[in-house]
Amino acid sequence: MASRPTKPLNLLALGSALGLTFTLAACGGGSSSAAGAGGASTSADCAAYSQYGNLKGKTVTVFTGIVTPEDTPYMDSYKPFEKCTGATVTYEGDKSFETQVLVRAKAGNPPDIAIVPQPGLLKQLVATGKAKEAPAAVAANVDTWWGADWKAYGTVDGKFYAAPSGASIKSLVWYSPKEFKDKGYTVPTTLDELKTLSDKIAATGKKPWCAGIASGEATGWPVTDWMEDMMLRLSGPTEYDKWVNHTIAFNSAGPTAALDMAGSFLKNDKYVNGGLGGVKSIATTTFQDGGLPILTGKCSLHRQASFYAANFPAGTKVAEDGDVFAFYLPGKDVTSKPLLGGGEFNLAFSDRPEVKAFQTYLSTDTWANNKVASSPNGGWISANKGLDVSKLNNPIDKLAAGLLQDKSAVFRFDGSDQMPAAIGSNAFWKQSTSWITGQSTKETVDKIEAAWPK
Repeated sequence: MASRPTKPLNLLALGSALGLTFTLAACGGGSSSAAGAGGASTSADCAAYSQYGNLKGKTVTVFTGIVTPEDTPYMDSYKPFEKCTGATVTYEGDKSFETQVLVRAKAGNPPDIAIVPQPGLLKQLVATGKAKEAPAAVAANVDTWWGADWKAYGTVDGKFYAAPSGASIKSLVWYSPKEFKDKGYTVPTTLDELKTLSDKIAATGKKPWCAGIASGEATGWPVTDWMEDMMLRLSGPTEYDKWVNHTIAFNSAGPTAALDMAGSFLKNDKYVNGGLGGVKSIATTTFQDGGLPILTGKCSLHRQASFYAANFPAGTKVAEDGDVFAFYLPGKDVTSKPLLGGGEFNLAFSDRPEVKAFQTYLSTDTWANNKVASSPNGGWISANKGLDVSKLNNPIDKLAAGLLQDKSAVFRFDGSDQMPAAIGSNAFWKQSTSWITGQSTKETVDKIEAAWPK
């Protein structure tokens, strides 16, 4: 299966897509062993790395789609491992990663470690027969630091292959803290309360919601996120999994109700498109512009992922007391906390001792906190429960990480990114766009179901 475009996963990924530059702590260029000629360090700072032994003269290669400038924090986070073990980690970023990693695996020339951004691609790589099952130490770390839902995404045919890495949260609603304070609005805790708030704002003559789904060849993807969030909330994670895996039809009752619920916001003339036009203007408004009317007071609410923080103009304060911030898109009731998001996984193609050691390091809370320390301007979080949220500098990162660590939260990976390409990056996007411009829910789900590969 050919690789396909995916939705943005995080703040830095969006910055790259938009041509924005983020200032990150840099400690040189490509990664090389910081231990120098003396090999592994034996200082007290290296106590946590003693389990990996002396790896002087050994090299581990990492291949990923994470490129400049986002690569610098990754390479910096590897340096303690290099310093303390004597190993060298060679990092290679390629914008064509999703295509090239499959080519390389099939040709018998894979990297030692690949940072894989989708469970679907992970399955394709395992199917090449070149991937290695994760060591027992990695599995133990994942059992300790992540939930079973995350471990399942790194598992193929009952065998565990890859520990999670970074994560992003999509179940957020952007708003103006000042407007909420001035108007006496409160953050809703259930979907019914969200509808009540929307009606309250609409009653003032203002359209509460703004949105945009234009994204070049990927136009329509924000609608798929809306539907996925509503599927999780109305039907629950088990039915969501069945829908994603096509155990139930795309046009069955649950998915149909989910799209209708999304439509009760997005296709409601009283609700949208604040500051941008009518309902149909959503289809021609870029997703980057979709939430900007919050800054001018022309809309109050915009459902979009944590990465959207990067899209507000320079000088915008993104914080609880700032110009804009976000709240959790509430569940059906206060007892449930479904989270829609994305993430990456570290998959190995070699079982050499140094590769196992580095793969194990990447599955620890030590690495997660090193990665945060290497990302002082934010834009990266993990679902690793050992992540010290207090060390995060970015308020949105703190919000998202707190949601991921909430014991009542149930995480599910973006659905369309798991579906076959014919659906997830074709029919689902295209029919969602037609739905926004007037096509009925029934016709939309029927057409997507008909496109599902036989």
